[in-house]
Amino acid sequence: MDRPSAVERALREAAPHEIFDVIRSVIERRHHARAVDLLLVDYAMTRLQPVGVLPHTRPPVPVYDSAPGRAFGSQEPLCVYDRSGSMVTVYLPVSVRGDRLGVLSATLRAGEGEELSAAVVEDLQECADALAHEVVVAERDTDLFLQARRAERLTLAAEMQWQLLPGRSCARPEYSLGAQLEPAYAIFGDCFDWSASADDLYVTVSNGMGEGIDAALLTNLAVNALRNARRAGLSLSDQAYLADQAVYGQHGGSQYLSTLLFRFHLPTGEVEIIDAGSPRVWRVRRGVVEPIELEAQMPLGMFEDTAYVPQHFRVEPGDRLLFISDGVYDALSPGGEKYSLRALAASISSTRLLPAPQVPRVMLQELLGHRGSGPAADDSLVMCLDWHGRSTSHDR
Repeated sequence: MDRPSAVERALREAAPHEIFDVIRSVIERRHHARAVDLLLVDYAMTRLQPVGVLPHTRPPVPVYDSAPGRAFGSQEPLCVYDRSGSMVTVYLPVSVRGDRLGVLSATLRAGEGEELSAAVVEDLQECADALAHEVVVAERDTDLFLQARRAERLTLAAEMQWQLLPGRSCARPEYSLGAQLEPAYAIFGDCFDWSASADDLYVTVSNGMGEGIDAALLTNLAVNALRNARRAGLSLSDQAYLADQAVYGQHGGSQYLSTLLFRFHLPTGEVEIIDAGSPRVWRVRRGVVEPIELEAQMPLGMFEDTAYVPQHFRVEPGDRLLFISDGVYDALSPGGEKYSLRALAASISSTRLLPAPQVPRVMLQELLGHRGSGPAADDSLVMCLDWHGRSTSHDR
């Protein structure tokens, strides 16, 4: 077999829209594969969409109740044998640093009664891992993979919002993060962002006012102002202050943004937080679900020269934090009944054994069961952070 570096080199040398064709050729040559497919998860995290030129002729595969969906959910390779045809299809997660992109499948010949060797599965997973990194890079230069992620057309506001997001999940030894927006194809103004350095994780969760393009423009302004301040190395207070002034300078207080700003210190678990009229925070610690009470300060852009003062608390290994927007709390059933705090706490408790990237989607599905299938009155955002802490081997 070629060395893995040869695969990576071939992918780097390929045109952005051809990288899947390259990996398919590699797998067909190495393993005499009968079929190789790439399925990417859609914006709603409910379907796996085949990559191909529009219009798509092959139907999507559900994330739930399907073999590719099981590989996507477990983030482990899955072999499905067809004994009658002496074939095996291997489904392999396609992920980058915890961000779940989709599933690569390869159908190979298998001898009667034979199991696929671990070496073959390992080589296929290495191909999937190499492809995942190149998909992220290629999306800057081709729409092929972005088109595969949409099961229906996005509104222009939703297009702007999705392009603003860092991903939908990420992981490091110290933490695991997952987030989801709903309705995925018609977002109003909710948003999230994160960025990590050697010793700090910054997280922001925003609940923008308004609808459509106006809401998307407001959120874009605020998030980019926060990024600009963060990348300049400013403190959390100064990040909030400069974003506040950017929004106020543009809108004069007529539009504003409720935002949570966090800085997690990775070596110690110390957390600095600014609650700018924000979405709410819940904690699960040793099985107990409880809200974290914070001192609410003014939303970003409401008044001129607002000074923001951070609060502090500490997370412990095993803690789970959930950040939840008003669109969840205020969701109404068809009969006009609000989604209660008791129902929310029950949903948080029922998902406690799921990994962080799966929690937001499941919680929003439960919310949809309460709200019904009609159009949503507001965005719903759920972010889940599992804190593992830094082991001594990672201490600096």
